[in-house]
Amino acid sequence: MTTHQQQHQTHGNRSLQDTGNGELKDGKGLVQIHSRWNNINLSLVCVLLGVSLIMMLDGCRSSSESWVLLGSAGLLIWDWTSVCVVLSFTVLQVALYYLPVGQVTEGKMGCDGKRLKYKLNGLHAFLLTVVLMLVLWFSGVLRAGSVTLRIFSLVSAGMAVSLIFSLTLFLCPIRTPSSAHVTYDNTAKPLLRFVLGQSMDPRLGIIDVKHFVMVRIGFIGWAMMDVNYLLTAVEMKNVSLSLLLVVVFQLIYILDFLIDESSVLTTKEFTEEPIGFIMILGEFIWIPFFSSLPVYFLLQRPNHIHFLSAVLICVLFAAGFLIYYLSNEEKDGFRRNPNDPAYARLKTIRSPAGSSLLVSGWFGWVRHPNYSGDILMMFAWCLPCGFSSVLPYFPALQCFQLLRQRANEIEESCLKKHRDAWREYCRRVPYKLLPYVY
Repeated sequence: MTTHQQQHQTHGNRSLQDTGNGELKDGKGLVQIHSRWNNINLSLVCVLLGVSLIMMLDGCRSSSESWVLLGSAGLLIWDWTSVCVVLSFTVLQVALYYLPVGQVTEGKMGCDGKRLKYKLNGLHAFLLTVVLMLVLWFSGVLRAGSVTLRIFSLVSAGMAVSLIFSLTLFLCPIRTPSSAHVTYDNTAKPLLRFVLGQSMDPRLGIIDVKHFVMVRIGFIGWAMMDVNYLLTAVEMKNVSLSLLLVVVFQLIYILDFLIDESSVLTTKEFTEEPIGFIMILGEFIWIPFFSSLPVYFLLQRPNHIHFLSAVLICVLFAAGFLIYYLSNEEKDGFRRNPNDPAYARLKTIRSPAGSSLLVSGWFGWVRHPNYSGDILMMFAWCLPCGFSSVLPYFPALQCFQLLRQRANEIEESCLKKHRDAWREYCRRVPYKLLPYVY
């Protein structure tokens, strides 16, 4: 799901990774990036990302439990078992990357003039990971509750593994003819190269590192946390309708992305930003643990909802999904063939750039209907948490803010490209995301 990949995240890393504008300095794959970050800002972000996540997770726990700084009493911030869990999951995903299934597709153009190729078998890797987890759980080898009790130490382990992974990439950079090398014009050059990255598309064999951490670690890790929380509720004999709804909604969302895994290859984060510590850290801890925050909240503070409320929430999620899916289908179909009879009824504005702008259908409703659908889905899986706390709504609020920023970026780009045609479109369709609101 392209839109979620743009916020997942994030992907977390996308909200923090502000690298500015990049320029290709020569034909040998050297990219210079103008950055506004300084050493103090970078250091604070790297430290506070994990700390704030642990504090949010801790805030989800029952208010009757005793609290200590960075963790409730009795819950460890660090243990080696959690490190083994994170490393085992990472190694498993590396192994599944080599599965002889799934298509190999071409992505962006590399510095050597050849298109980069990607192995798209994330859906198969996800299904096999779930099957393996269920086998271990049914056989009694795995107790989901013991994993959930280690939630703080799992975040700490994810931070440690991210640090080691990033240091390895920094100290032993992977040089390939297809990957551009990144330089910075900022005084914080060494720290920038470590935190934001010094390579655009590093590869280990057939594994594209950026694709691996975004899809296999981030999204599949998020799904595994959802499944683990559900199994924990089963062990506690406390599976509520609200928790089940959130897990189902999120798994549908993740499955939709994995089915259309190639959508990540065209996102700005994937094509224009280097990979460094902040991106890797975001995929190891922010996407799996922050995105699943509403499920963890319901596990700690069960909220029982009426059946009719559940129906209305399902309708909201379905509406968001349909808006997202149908608006993207309309946009992509029109781009492929604007003369298709299916789009004959749609009104357009001719642009000086030689293309046409849709001003009816979904894009006559708001200017970014796919983002509107995404926001509806996000809020739909927060509503079962009730209104006793704002914590489970943080992922949806972050999603709204990031998509709002992305919509502004797109509109600035479209104004430069389409000029008066874009101004006329904005006059005829005055709302960006929410009709009569925004």
